[in-house]
Amino acid sequence: MRLLHLTLPVSDVTRVASYFRDVLQLEVAGDQVRIGWSTIQLQPAGDHPVGGVHLAFNVPDNRFAEAMTWLRARTPFQRNPEGLDYFALESSWQSQSVYFTGPDGLILELIGRRRLPASDRSGAFHGSELTCLSEVGLPSHDVDAVREQSSQRFGLQPISPPSPQFAPMGDDEGLLIVVTADRRWFPELKDLPNAQGLQLQVSDVSGSGELHDAALGWRVQAA
Repeated sequence: MRLLHLTLPVSDVTRVASYFRDVLQLEVAGDQVRIGWSTIQLQPAGDHPVGGVHLAFNVPDNRFAEAMTWLRARTPFQRNPEGLDYFALESSWQSQSVYFTGPDGLILELIGRRRLPASDRSGAFHGSELTCLSEVGLPSHDVDAVREQSSQRFGLQPISPPSPQFAPMGDDEGLLIVVTADRRWFPELKDLPNAQGLQLQVSDVSGSGELHDAALGWRVQAA
């Protein structure tokens, strides 16, 4: 699955756009942020709360060490309660990650996935090497129901065994991270998930239609 277009409510479009351009070295034009085949459209939050939104970006796995060096020079990493700031997962994930805090309290993640193609780049890392928006966090009061709906409507399957608290639906290129609304985000375990006003368009799914949560304010549509 590919995450093509995310509408993201923010407190200050200019300030958040500057962060994506100046800190993460991404292509920005007005309120549009480009990451590979993905676009994030920033819009004024209005009555929507900000903070607690989780987004992840794919990095070629063979460039992850260079990406860590690049990012560490630009922003502090988040740490878990044990003080760790680097996380490698085996089994079905086959990934390595670091987390950091963006504007409006965004919980951001760089993730390298071993099953995806390697990069032919070398030398110092640049933000233009981020390949896509690869994860969007979606809170729910019924994770199992959203998991079933995403399977029925979009043909998505969990990338790792799901639970009533956590269901990562999709594949290495794109995941809906469905979490119960009272589950605080890893790794700091401080922020509750928020997706008020998020609108996501996806492609490379087998079905059509949409998922939405009227109470928690998010919507996912097949492009």
